[in-house]
Amino acid sequence: MPSIQLKTPIPGPKSQELLARRAAAVSAALYQSVPIAYARASGSLVEDVDGNILLDLVGGIGALAVGHAPAAVSQAIQAQAEKYLHVCPIVANYEPYIEVCEQLNAITPGDYPKKTLLANGGAEAVENAVKLARAYTKRPAIICFEGGYHGRTNLTMSLTSKYGLFKKGFGPFAPEIYRLPLPNLYRTPPGMTEEHYLEWSLWNLENALIAQVDPSAIAAILIEPIIGEGGFIPVPTPFLQKIREICDRHNIVMIADEIQCGFGRSGKLFAIEHTGVVPDLIITAKSLAAGTPLSAVTGRAEILDAPHLGGVGSTYGGNPLACVAALEAIKLINRPETLANAAGIENKVRTTFEPLQAEIPVMGDIRGRGAMMALEFVKDPLTKEPWPEFVISVIQKCTTRGVLLLRAGLYSNCIRLLPQLDIPSDQLQEGLDIMAGAMVETYQEMGK
Repeated sequence: MPSIQLKTPIPGPKSQELLARRAAAVSAALYQSVPIAYARASGSLVEDVDGNILLDLVGGIGALAVGHAPAAVSQAIQAQAEKYLHVCPIVANYEPYIEVCEQLNAITPGDYPKKTLLANGGAEAVENAVKLARAYTKRPAIICFEGGYHGRTNLTMSLTSKYGLFKKGFGPFAPEIYRLPLPNLYRTPPGMTEEHYLEWSLWNLENALIAQVDPSAIAAILIEPIIGEGGFIPVPTPFLQKIREICDRHNIVMIADEIQCGFGRSGKLFAIEHTGVVPDLIITAKSLAAGTPLSAVTGRAEILDAPHLGGVGSTYGGNPLACVAALEAIKLINRPETLANAAGIENKVRTTFEPLQAEIPVMGDIRGRGAMMALEFVKDPLTKEPWPEFVISVIQKCTTRGVLLLRAGLYSNCIRLLPQLDIPSDQLQEGLDIMAGAMVETYQEMGK
């Protein structure tokens, strides 16, 4: 029996009513991808306010690796809520905060003494990582990369690519940010092989230390091991190795932003583990705490200890409810069977869509790792001109058929998949089949 059960057209009348209330009460600048309103959710299934059961392949933009409302997490939050709701680590000590830090120190890559600092969300953690790196090195500059996304505060927006969507009208931006090209092998320039493109990217990274900023001024190099908002691009291992080598040579802090790609999403606990490269700091959020607001910076103890006493802090960072949620989420994610299932999701996605590329040649690329996959659509497979309108049409069709999806990509021409890591196989295949049907229909309407 299908998991998706639709009682009304999507959106139903109650969802439409809430859409109208939202339009009247909420900032119009806040985008909404799918036009439904949740009533309740469990695992990978969502019941909207009209009684429709839909399949969630968005996962709160990657924040729900353990799915919606896992019992262990909900029970831990309820039990903690009966003890105390808030402390603030600046005021006093409490065990859940310490235990989360201990867990992160133990499971993150790197065989060296570690410490952790907790915050509320990803952008705040990125801000803290930059502060820590600057305090440790006594240098101002940060290198980041095209396609990267690191948040929406002024500093993290400065570090973020994709100007039109995330940055237009919000300047001036923070100084001492140096953005370099990132090798997206699907978009290898005409006339170059992938090998030559990667070699050029490595040369350009090295050359930037002369052309753009001297190494003596660089505090950190910040990179997502799998580019998230930029289109789920796994960064080639040699590129990450070059970053590590440059950081070692010049005493620069290497920061891995694993906010979206971490916590099992790639089939390993942390995406950078696929490469063997070990960063100095690693930033986590999203699925760290099963969708509750918690983020962390974990890394070399001497870097975490570099600022003066009182130089870091957060009123709500490391909230007790989020901390106990994180402790349970880590247990659920860091199991061999969960990680193996996440890795297997990639195979199911590829075996579903790769055979369709001959029928739908505008499906230019299928990429990602594990349960972090993207499909990129182009008007012409040779010119690779982005086709965001095709993606919008597919997502709209899928929404009306009960599958929740979201766009991604520097050109907004990718469909991203961020399912629950242990989503039942039949539910995943049901969703992928609906996607495939919507793609075929859209190509028949728009592509021929």
